[in-house]
Amino acid sequence: MSELIEVREDERFDTGRLTRWLSDQPGLPEGQPQVRQFGGGKANLTYLLLFPGGEELVLRRPPLGPVAKGAHDMSREYRVLSRLWQSFPKAARAVGFCDDESVIGSEFFIMERLDGVVVRGEIPEVFGSGKNPDANRGLSEVVITTLAEFHSVDPAECGLDDLGRPAGFLERQVVGWRERWAKAKHEENETAEGVGAWLADHLPPEENPTLLHNDWRLDNMAVSEADPRVCVAVYDWDMATRGDPLADLGTLMGSWFDPGEAPDGLSMMPTTAEGWMRRAEATELYAEKSGRDMSHIDWYLVFGSWKLAVVLQQIYIRWLRGQTQDERFAILDQGARHLFELAQARIP
Repeated sequence: MSELIEVREDERFDTGRLTRWLSDQPGLPEGQPQVRQFGGGKANLTYLLLFPGGEELVLRRPPLGPVAKGAHDMSREYRVLSRLWQSFPKAARAVGFCDDESVIGSEFFIMERLDGVVVRGEIPEVFGSGKNPDANRGLSEVVITTLAEFHSVDPAECGLDDLGRPAGFLERQVVGWRERWAKAKHEENETAEGVGAWLADHLPPEENPTLLHNDWRLDNMAVSEADPRVCVAVYDWDMATRGDPLADLGTLMGSWFDPGEAPDGLSMMPTTAEGWMRRAEATELYAEKSGRDMSHIDWYLVFGSWKLAVVLQQIYIRWLRGQTQDERFAILDQGARHLFELAQARIP
């Protein structure tokens, strides 16, 4: 509950209209919900709906302003979460979708709430505030072991064997993220351009496809308050698809900073806490749990850092253009520049 805040002024919606829509959906709680906002995310907007009878549901919608094609896809996230829970219970079950933008100003979906401890830049007091090396180690392990567990899910078992287009996935990723960078940049950056070109010229042979999350990291998970090694929920499935599983690992490693690597003011995971696995150890653990070939892992590490830089730039440009007033975003261009440089440094 500590992440809940009052809804930000520019991110409010008409609760009455939402209530009327909810009343037409079978099986959902009755009455007008109290609305609170989860304040920790930087992209999609997530709200807690507290109903008069005590029931809780979660509402997800895209961020304010124009968004990149294919990103923040609520219909995709709804489809995935309406099925994935059957084979991967750490994904909350989606229970309703609305494409009528007159209800709250955008399409959205409703899902069940899976509650746990979300760890962001700093380790919370319940796990020792960063001073418990064993808890820190457990948090680093759970990110990797849960990813390997997710990648072992058979898409056909939960009706997701037609999700996405696995063939040529990596090439499309590089092309797509280069296009997003071109649309989001506010100044030229030769490093960003050069790394994008290197990625396109050095595509590795793709691994056999699995389900992909596409934004896997610790703060998109919740762990048990009783044991940081136990994942109870995984969030943010709007970019889920099928493709090369090492793309998920590379995305994760993009923000898995060893000492001295993290951009100022952008500690996305507490990766330098005592006991936390270093990046090389984390990739070795994934290899052990998944049995996958890691001979081309350097490409995926470069890709993850570069992709995260583009993501930060996309968020920053919305702030620069006045499409959001969230002042947390005002420094993200600096983080993007740092990550482009880090991606370049990781080129073998």
